Amino acid sequence: MDAIKCALILCAISITGCATAPNKIGAAYVSPLKFKNYDCDQIAIEMDQVSRRTTELYYSLKKTASNDAWQMGLGIFVLWPMLLLIEGGDGPEAQEYAQLKGEYEALRKSAVEKKCELASLPPSPEDTIMHERKKDSKSKKSESK
Repeated sequence: MDAIKCALILCAISITGCATAPNKIGAAYVSPLKFKNYDCDQIAIEMDQVSRRTTELYYSLKKTASNDAWQMGLGIFVLWPMLLLIEGGDGPEAQEYAQLKGEYEALRKSAVEKKCELASLPPSPEDTIMHERKKDSKSKKSESK
């Protein structure tokens, strides 16, 4: 009976204890009306700032989720008391990340409504992250040769 209780506790910790990977965090709703008085230049500047901060948070959240997963794996297979040390859950960074993703979407909608030239707008956080990944993988390939 104690083994069953222990297994249930470990399952509960494993489900709720880990931080969510940033690519699984959805955007919070932000009304485009927040930016209704912005002109195209102001929208572009704000999008750039939001994109930069979102990218920073992406890497921070990715590291946190990776650390939690590593601790979970080690805890399950080696040292189950280590599971109690998992900080776990999504903290304020994840909330800010979701909010910023929502702001970026609202800014993009505002830019479309104001007929801003979309090619002149900064890339989305997702595009920036993909570009950095490609750049990193190319540099790793060249280093291994």
